Amino acid sequence: MKKDIRAYTYEQLQNEMELLGAKKFRTKQVYDWLHVKLADNFEEMTNLPKNLRGKLDEEYVILPVELVKRQESVLDGTNKFLFQLCDKNMIESVLMRYKHGNSVCISSQAGCRMGCRFCASTIGGLSRNLSPSEMLGQIYHIQKLTGERVSNVVIMGTGEPLDNYDNFLRFIRLLTDEHGLNISQRNVTVSTCGIVPRMLELAEEHLQITLALSLHGATQEKRSSLMPVANQYELQEVLLACDEYFRKTGRRVTFEYSLVHKVNDTDEDANDLIKILAPRNCHLNLIPVNPIKERSFERPDRKNALNFKNKLEKRGINVTIRREMGADIDGACGQLRRTFVQTNKE
Repeated sequence: MKKDIRAYTYEQLQNEMELLGAKKFRTKQVYDWLHVKLADNFEEMTNLPKNLRGKLDEEYVILPVELVKRQESVLDGTNKFLFQLCDKNMIESVLMRYKHGNSVCISSQAGCRMGCRFCASTIGGLSRNLSPSEMLGQIYHIQKLTGERVSNVVIMGTGEPLDNYDNFLRFIRLLTDEHGLNISQRNVTVSTCGIVPRMLELAEEHLQITLALSLHGATQEKRSSLMPVANQYELQEVLLACDEYFRKTGRRVTFEYSLVHKVNDTDEDANDLIKILAPRNCHLNLIPVNPIKERSFERPDRKNALNFKNKLEKRGINVTIRREMGADIDGACGQLRRTFVQTNKE
């Protein structure tokens, strides 16, 4: 099998170039083509000798991330992309435009095995992990399609990033490498449903990325009713892992909380949230749930969501309601992918 060249760090690529008998300066040229000029094939690398391009093509592959469908919101310009991988698996990415720059939300797995009850991504389970180059490929392809630079990256699409830990970590190294896109670690956010051992490992890396915990329930009982992973890692140990991440990195943790009408949006739920979050230096992101046809969950109306937010703010919790982006283009994560697969099976 050919080797995945876009997954090599700069230092690893140096070793590969030596094995090919290429001169040392060729490493920078190849890396630049892969991660700055965003080449999709070796023939584009016109400043390399033809014989070196031939050797690269014989031994290496630039894994394709090919566009299948693109949707653009008429409401706010949000773009949603359905990409196909080399083995025909499908993944989604989203481009959101803000005043402070372009933010891209990418997938880390094809499918997901976490089983969160309100999420479309997990229906059908996990197909496979994405390689670091396939994670990068989503960002690179979006930059090429739009002609616009991406300045912020969120790993919050299909999949659980910390369930694909080694590939995720390599992806972060490549994304923030000074020889490549050189995106600041502070502009990267990773979302996890709470895989405690991996959270603790990530804290030891001393990265400056933001950790976002999918909380969704403020008690063990409520959380485990919505998220099967809570049966393996109890809420208290997940919160302690968040504390450790803050202690080791100095980076405030974000808590993601999907508001589900009559499920976790009551006064009692607000009080339970206050108990666990008021002592912590953190940010709470309230997300009115995206209804999906496979589930009966409903989102609270705007007034109820604001009342919930105000109760928390009065107790000193830093809280926002996530701005709804792309509401007219399959708003639920995983929904575009699932709709496409179902349609093509019929």
